[in-house]
Amino acid sequence: MFGELVWLQDGSRYDGRLALKAVFFTLLNWHSTGKIGPSGLEPERYSESRKAEVASHFVRDQGQIVFSNNAPPVPLQPGAQDRMSVMMQLGGLLAASPGRYPAGTRISVQTVGVRDGDVWVFEVGDEEQLSLPAGEFTARKLTRTPRKEFDRKLELWLAPRYGYLPVRIRQTESNGDFADAQLRKPLPEAPAN
Repeated sequence: MFGELVWLQDGSRYDGRLALKAVFFTLLNWHSTGKIGPSGLEPERYSESRKAEVASHFVRDQGQIVFSNNAPPVPLQPGAQDRMSVMMQLGGLLAASPGRYPAGTRISVQTVGVRDGDVWVFEVGDEEQLSLPAGEFTARKLTRTPRKEFDRKLELWLAPRYGYLPVRIRQTESNGDFADAQLRKPLPEAPAN
C-alpha cells in the first residue's frame, strides 16, 4: 500500500489531495479546495471517491454545508474544515503559535465528511522522535479519539522543521483496520520563524 499527499497553495487559494492505494484499488481519495483567509483555510468543496465521487459544498453565504448525496444540510460553524483540510489547518495553528498548544490542549473543529459535519476534538500530545523512511523527525502528535461507535481514530504527527506539515498520518477504523502513511522522501525545510 502507498499514499500520496499533494498540497498546493498560492497564498490566496489551496488545493489538497490525499490518496491511499493498494496494488489494484484505491482505498481512499480525498480532495479539498478553497481559499486561504485571515483565520486559515476556508474550504469550498470537499470530495471523496472510490468508484464514484461524492462531495460536500461549503455554502458560506447561506451558512450551511450541502451534500451531493442528498444528506440533509448542516449548519456551517466558524472555522469549519473538511477531513483533508483539517490536517493542514491544525498544522497552521501550531506553526503560527506553537506555545499556545502545550501537551494536553484540546482543539475542537467542525470537520465535514461527505454526509455529516461533526465536531472533531484533537488532543495535542508531546513531541515524539520518529524514524520514518524519509529520516529522523521530531514531531508533535495530535490524536482524534473516536466518540461514537463507528468513528475512526486519527493520529497526526506534525513536524516543526517542515512548518508543522504532517510527516505521518495513521487512521484506524472501528474494526481495527488501519492505514499508516509515512513520509518517504525529505521535503524542503520551512524557514525558521
